[in-house]
Amino acid sequence: MLDIRLLRTNPEAVKENIKKKFQDQKLPLVDEVIELDAALRAAKAEADTLRNQRNVLSKQIGALMAKGQREEAEAIKAQVASIAPRMEQLAADEEGYAARIRERMLVIPNIIDETVPLGRDDSQNVEVERFGEPRLPPFEVPYHVEIMERLNGIDLDSARKTSGNGFYYFKGNIARLHSAILSYARDFMIDKGFTYCIPPFMIRSEVVTGVMSFSEMENMMYKIEGEDLYLIGTSEHSMIGKFIDAFLEKGELPQTLTSYSPCFRKEVGAHGIEERGVYRIHQFEKQEMIVVCEPEESMDWFHKLYAYTVEFFRTLDIPVRTLECCSGDLADLKVKSIDVEAWSPRQQKYFEVGSCSNLGDAQARRLGIRVRGENGNYFAHTLNNTVVAPPRMLIAFLENNLREDGSVAIPAPLRPYMGGMEEIR
Repeated sequence: MLDIRLLRTNPEAVKENIKKKFQDQKLPLVDEVIELDAALRAAKAEADTLRNQRNVLSKQIGALMAKGQREEAEAIKAQVASIAPRMEQLAADEEGYAARIRERMLVIPNIIDETVPLGRDDSQNVEVERFGEPRLPPFEVPYHVEIMERLNGIDLDSARKTSGNGFYYFKGNIARLHSAILSYARDFMIDKGFTYCIPPFMIRSEVVTGVMSFSEMENMMYKIEGEDLYLIGTSEHSMIGKFIDAFLEKGELPQTLTSYSPCFRKEVGAHGIEERGVYRIHQFEKQEMIVVCEPEESMDWFHKLYAYTVEFFRTLDIPVRTLECCSGDLADLKVKSIDVEAWSPRQQKYFEVGSCSNLGDAQARRLGIRVRGENGNYFAHTLNNTVVAPPRMLIAFLENNLREDGSVAIPAPLRPYMGGMEEIR
């Protein structure tokens, strides 16, 4: 959510940013907010005037009563009483204007960083850099579900019976590999100085609207019927929510946290063979990075965070690339975002395995996350990034470590978490 002072002083900059995101249908919201804000301030000014008038009259009543001038005092009491209905109306008007302003401000997109490439959708995202040489093995790489089935590691049929499409049973060494990757990711981030957390897996609606846009919420979140609770789509939601209404001391920043959680997503619109299997599912697990920091440090942290994910994948000998999201592909709260994509030998292309986002002060402004400054309080900046999110990451892992005989090599960093195993057969 933007600072309303920006709309008051430079509405054209806000409109230009909306155009850069190809959301021209939102342009009228800027003028609507400015009009409502003027009405709100006028109502507040009138209410302040009446409040002062009431205070002056109240003092006069006291003075007149002290002098025994009861008749004059009663006349002024009648004046005070006549003010009350208007003050009640103004209070209702203020509440209504404020609610309508917030409703519109929540859907006006954040100001994107000037370095973000302009583009209408994800087809215009820009490759930044590649790490590792993409390999094409001298044998055909099977579909990832087939690899898992040959290793007796997955049961999709039973999951469809119990839960429907988009769910799975992992078993045996594939289940163990799944857990090993998460454990390795946890320790990898702890070694980077991050504090390990396990957060709540459900959050209230005020946190949901604080951490994400309405369109994301509609397409992602599962609501608990009859309760003000939502299943988290990622641990970022509850981890940022941890700081709601917080006043942080400068010495407490940056907050660098790495969190484990299951994640639950509707995944509206999933389709195609590569979207099936365990690529796009309703339930998965993830190790996340979250940073709450000083505004001037957020871009430095942004580059550090996605570099950690690149490093993590390269320790497992998986080729990756970074892809910058263009303006039209950025969620409304984001200032800048880079996806990390892993190489798929089967598809002979890269696919997304993580996303790093700088949200500026958007989440902090919505949730009231402030820093105590020497010259006044100000909003912190928040960032999040995926360390690893199996089972999708398992696709890249299995394809890149598959041998011609059907066995899967276990890279050295994972072996301690796999009981010393060097391969899966």
